Amino acid sequence: MGRRVMRVTYSGAVCEVEIYSMPDGMADPSKAKPRERFKCEEDRARHRDMMSRRRNARDINENCGPWTLYLTLTMSDECEVHTFGEARQIQRNYIRRLQRACPGMQVVRAVMGRGKNTSRIHFHMLVNGVDKETAIAKWNDGSVVRADNLRAHNRYGGVDHGRDYTGLANYLFDHWTPEQGGNRWTSTRNLRKPDARPPVEHFKRNTLNKPPAAPKCHILVESRAGEYGYLYYKYVRRPDMDAGVKAKRGGSGKKKKAARRRE
Repeated sequence: MGRRVMRVTYSGAVCEVEIYSMPDGMADPSKAKPRERFKCEEDRARHRDMMSRRRNARDINENCGPWTLYLTLTMSDECEVHTFGEARQIQRNYIRRLQRACPGMQVVRAVMGRGKNTSRIHFHMLVNGVDKETAIAKWNDGSVVRADNLRAHNRYGGVDHGRDYTGLANYLFDHWTPEQGGNRWTSTRNLRKPDARPPVEHFKRNTLNKPPAAPKCHILVESRAGEYGYLYYKYVRRPDMDAGVKAKRGGSGKKKKAARRRE
């Protein structure tokens, strides 16, 4: 199969492991990247979309948690606009008001979209460092439909992924349409970046049924294979570790003995 490299990326509670081939003549494995081959422009565009989607999910997982406020904002009849250019300016003005009220706050993601039934423009935002009362008070253009903190436990296919917000990230990513133009999202510059480790040469022969050992306190939740030997594994930090407490297994031995003595 030739020489192989492994690339590991940590973003919040999520760890992604990629294994792929590297050219035989390449001396430095840290410079190796997956060799993409496209049969047509549609495949190339699909790949760009996938990379943008992955970046979006990694940024959200790295910067979000139960402390993050998830906002859904709608506009009243008096303030309704019909173009995304006008809506984008309203979004910018709202972010400025939040920044003046809460210096150092973070906008992890701010996106726009149209309602499925009404086709009216609305906004979704993920923000850190802003309390609910301030977020609601600073929205002057309609109603705050939702202002809730993110969950500490997210389930995908019946499995608890803990603080893995990939589903929410994809939902926000899909709000963008060509009608909007410009960037898919707005965010502030004070976000943390995911921890992308340099690729290293990998000598083990992993397969979908034989994944690499899970990082400490992580569990495997997804694995898939691509063309040309590409392998992808996704691990999430154990939800009980994210909660900051040990898994409940009936209590410690000392507590049980103390309870028996009291009886």
